[in-house]
Amino acid sequence: MYKITFQLGEGEIVEAYAAEDENLLQIAQKSNVAIDAPCSGNGSCGKCKVRLVSGELDTKQTRHLSDEEYAEGWRLSCCSKPLGDVTVEVPDIASAYKSRMKIEDLSSEGEISIFDRAKENVLAAGYTFENSMALLDITMDVPTLDDTMPDNERLEWAIAELTGVKNVWMTYSVLHKLAKVLRMEDFHVKAVVQKTAKKIFVYDIMPASEDVVIGGLAIDIGTTTVSMVLVNMLTAEILGKASSGNGQIRYGADVINRIIESLKPGGSKKLQDAVIKETINPLISEMCRKLKFRKDRIYRMAIASNTTMNHLLVGVDADSIRMEPYIPTFFKTNSLFANDIGIDSNRDAHIIIAPNIGSYVGGDITAGTFSSMIWNRPEMSLFIDLGTNGELVLGNSDFLISCACSAGPAFEGGDISCGMRATDGAIQACTIDPETMDPHLDIIGEAGQKPIGICGSGIIDTISELFTCGIINAKGKFVREGRRVRHDKYGMGSYVIAFEEDAGGTKDVEITEVDIDNFIRAKGAIFSAIRTMLKYLDFTVDMIDDVYVAGGIGSGINMRNAVNIGMFPDIPQEKFHYIGNSSLTGAYMMLLSSKAEKKTYEVARNMTYLELSTVNSYMDEFVACCFLPHTDAELFPSVKMKV
Repeated sequence: MYKITFQLGEGEIVEAYAAEDENLLQIAQKSNVAIDAPCSGNGSCGKCKVRLVSGELDTKQTRHLSDEEYAEGWRLSCCSKPLGDVTVEVPDIASAYKSRMKIEDLSSEGEISIFDRAKENVLAAGYTFENSMALLDITMDVPTLDDTMPDNERLEWAIAELTGVKNVWMTYSVLHKLAKVLRMEDFHVKAVVQKTAKKIFVYDIMPASEDVVIGGLAIDIGTTTVSMVLVNMLTAEILGKASSGNGQIRYGADVINRIIESLKPGGSKKLQDAVIKETINPLISEMCRKLKFRKDRIYRMAIASNTTMNHLLVGVDADSIRMEPYIPTFFKTNSLFANDIGIDSNRDAHIIIAPNIGSYVGGDITAGTFSSMIWNRPEMSLFIDLGTNGELVLGNSDFLISCACSAGPAFEGGDISCGMRATDGAIQACTIDPETMDPHLDIIGEAGQKPIGICGSGIIDTISELFTCGIINAKGKFVREGRRVRHDKYGMGSYVIAFEEDAGGTKDVEITEVDIDNFIRAKGAIFSAIRTMLKYLDFTVDMIDDVYVAGGIGSGINMRNAVNIGMFPDIPQEKFHYIGNSSLTGAYMMLLSSKAEKKTYEVARNMTYLELSTVNSYMDEFVACCFLPHTDAELFPSVKMKV
C-alpha cells in the first residue's frame, strides 16, 4: 500500500493510502480532496490535472496535456496510478469552488435584493408572510401536594388553554429537558411551536427570560452550488447568508454521472455525505458561528433542488430517473425531519421540499417558477433556468408548460478547455476590439486578479464578440488572422483571451474551435427547446411578453450577446429580466409563507411536463440551431456585425 500526499492551496497537506488499482482521482475522492472532475473520471474533460512533485506514476499523456505541461509534471489524476509513494500538487482552482464560488445573488448591496423583491411579489399576489411557527409565553401553576399533575400534561393543558387547540404533541427532546426547564423559572417558559387549526407541535421550550429567535433555513441545492439563507421565521428578517460549491462535484458535473456513482457499493451514502456532511452542515456551522446563533434554534427548512439532487439528498435510489420510463421515487414528500438525514439543526426541524414536476424538471424549477410570478400574470412569459442543464417554463395565469433540455455543463465551464465555474480568476465578461482583436476583460476577484479561465457568462460574451467582429463564422470556425488567432498542426483554430504572462495560470487562456462547437450545441439546446415549446402550442416568438432568466452562471448574462449567438429569441431587450437565484428565492417564500408553500404545490400540480425526446421535430430544431445565430437568419434580424 502506497502513501499519497496531496499538497493543497495555502500549504494544507492531506495524506492518504492507495488501494490496489486505484487512480489518483479515486484516492482523492475517498480522502475528501477536491479535484475538479466534471466527467467523473472517464478521461474526457481534462480538468482533473495535478502536478507530480515526487514519486512515480503509471500514467499516459493525453490530448488534454501539451508537451510542455507534461514535461512540467502535470498529469490527469483519473489516468494516473501510483507505483510507489507519491506527492502531488492539487491546483488551487480545483478546490476554489468549495470556498470561493461566486453566488452574487446573495448580495443586496447597491440595489433591492432578490429577497426584498420576493417579499414585494408575495404581498402583491395577495399573500402574507404568515406561517405556522409561533413563540408562546406560558405561565403554569406550580405543582403542590394537592396538584400532582405531571409536567407534560401541565404544559399540554396550558398550551391548549392559551391557543384553544386541544391536540398538543411534544418531541422527545422537549420531554427530556422538560422537568429542568420548568423549574428553572417557576413554571414560566417560552415554547417554540408549530400551530395549525387542529394540532400544536411543540419543538422546544426554554426559560421565559431568554431572548428567542425562531430560525428557519431556505436552501437551494444545485448540481454545482449550494446556497442558503437563515431567517427569523416571525419577522422574515434575513439573519445570514452562505454559499459554496456542492461537494458532490468531484463525482461528476452532471446528474447522470452522479446517479451512476451512487450505484457503486456505498455510493449513495458517499453522495449523501458529500452534500450534507461536507457542504450543508459546514455552511450552517460557519454561518451560525459568525452570527453567534445556536444551530438547535433552526426549527424549519425549505429545500429547492432538482429531482436527482432531491433523491441523493434523501439517500434513496435515483437510478430509475435515468432509465426509461424515467420514474422517480417521489415528486414530493412532507415526512422528512432534520434528524432523518443528519442536517445539523434542531433534530426535529421539519424539512419542506419543493415538489418536482418530472425526472428532469425538479423542485428548483417549481420554486423558481413561483418566485418569478409568471403564474400570476396574464402576460405570456418564458422562464429559463440556466445551470448544469437548461429548464424552461412557458405560460401565464391560465396555463404553464415546462421542459428540460440536455445543454450539458457548458454554461458552468464544463466541456470548455479553459472553462471554469464562477470563482476567483474567472472571466465573467468580455468585449473585443473589432480592429485590433484585443479583448477587454472583467474578472471575478479582487482588483488586479489575473484570469485563470472563463465562466458561462464570459463564454457567451466571448463567442458573441468573436462572431460579431467577424473573427469566426456562423459555424464557429476562425476566418480572420492576427496575433491572438492560432492554428495547430491539424489546422484547428483558437483565440488567445489572455497570454501566459498576463494570466494567473501556467499557460495561455484560450478558446478553441472545439470549445465553440461545444457551446454552440449547448445554446442550440436552449433555443431549440424554446422553438419546440412554441410550436407545440402553435405560438410564435412575438407572442412572448417577458423572458425571465435565472441561474448563477456568473454575474448575470449580457442578454444582447445571448441573442447574438442565437441562445435567446430575438425580441426587444426590455423584455428580458435577469432574476438571479430564483430557486433560493422560491424556497425562501415557501419557508416563510404557508400560503406561498401551498401555492407552490398547486403550481407544480397544474404544470404540464413536455418530454422533448417524444417530440419528433425537436432534433430537427436542434440541428438548425447549431449555427451562429441560426441557419434561418430571418429569426435574428437585429444581430449586427461590427465589421
